[in-house]
Amino acid sequence: MSRTTSRRATSPTAAGSPAQAAPLSKDSALAAEIKALVVAGTRDAARERFADLVALLQRRATRIAYQYLRDVHDADEAVQDAFVKVFTHIASYREELPFEVWFTRILVNGCLDLRKARSRRVRWVLPATGAGETAPREPVAPEAGPEDQLLASERGCQIAAAVQQLPERQRAVFTLCQIAGQSMNEVSQTLGLSEATVRVHLFRAIRKLRGLLER
Repeated sequence: MSRTTSRRATSPTAAGSPAQAAPLSKDSALAAEIKALVVAGTRDAARERFADLVALLQRRATRIAYQYLRDVHDADEAVQDAFVKVFTHIASYREELPFEVWFTRILVNGCLDLRKARSRRVRWVLPATGAGETAPREPVAPEAGPEDQLLASERGCQIAAAVQQLPERQRAVFTLCQIAGQSMNEVSQTLGLSEATVRVHLFRAIRKLRGLLER
């Protein structure tokens, strides 16, 4: 009887100890701090901390936006708009959701909206170049990293062209998984899909890319 009592007393479950919460990532902790400052009415201090958050995420955000828009200026516009929206709506950020997922969802939606607006404009605009002229080359993204160097190579250009031929959902999943480096769980939250659906889209995207590149 005494043994049973002792065993129960030392059991974490019996003692009622709460499960330890996973530590917040650096960007999530910053976002939670900024939200608290905004809610408290100290917006100047919130803006100072938000500058740190922008510095932490800007490079990766630009890389994601560039993959969607394939234009340096449009990518920069989409990233800046996303940061403005984040700061404007930071009070609605839920700390239980990783900030990276929340931010990426805002960024991706902005990129898709910008791409639709651009396609509507292109329909009504005649090409500026003459018949014998070639279009100017797209400028290289600033602060070229390994991914940008890959895209600048001949094989990289082929891969980028093949990615653009993927259906929209497959392209979104492939970009977030393979280029942005998000996990299946993060991509599912960003796009509002189940993890199983994300896996299916990624499998189909890779299979289609292989077929396109083999040609």
